[in-house]
Amino acid sequence: MSARASSSTRRPPGRASIGFVIVLALFAAAPTVGDIGSCGAPVEPLDASKFFAARAQIECAHCDACGLSTPACKSACDPHATIPSAFPEGCHPVVHDGEVCLNALDALGCGAFSDVVSAAAIVPTECGFCPPPVVLEGGLAP
Repeated sequence: MSARASSSTRRPPGRASIGFVIVLALFAAAPTVGDIGSCGAPVEPLDASKFFAARAQIECAHCDACGLSTPACKSACDPHATIPSAFPEGCHPVVHDGEVCLNALDALGCGAFSDVVSAAAIVPTECGFCPPPVVLEGGLAP
């Protein structure tokens, strides 16, 4: 018999070899840059009217569920309230910004949500895509 084993006497690959191949396949099948999220997709501006209407709907639902009756809750639940139709000057959020904000608001529990609709409202960081303008000494903007 030769020094090399014949193909009929070879052992099948062990668990370690099969595991290595599976792990290698998982890494090789990973998404590439541009496959996830909005990378490479056209930038779509956020529609202010749709965003503020959706936000009011989410806020009203949370106010009802949490038993809150703050002025912000009353405004959110008022069917005759004026919904803003534009963002502040210089603020140009995209659809993804709005989706992240609305999802964050919807995920809040009653304790955290009460902070959002309180008199000294705390804006979730996900909704801070239009920060207030910077004002320098003397009331001048840069």
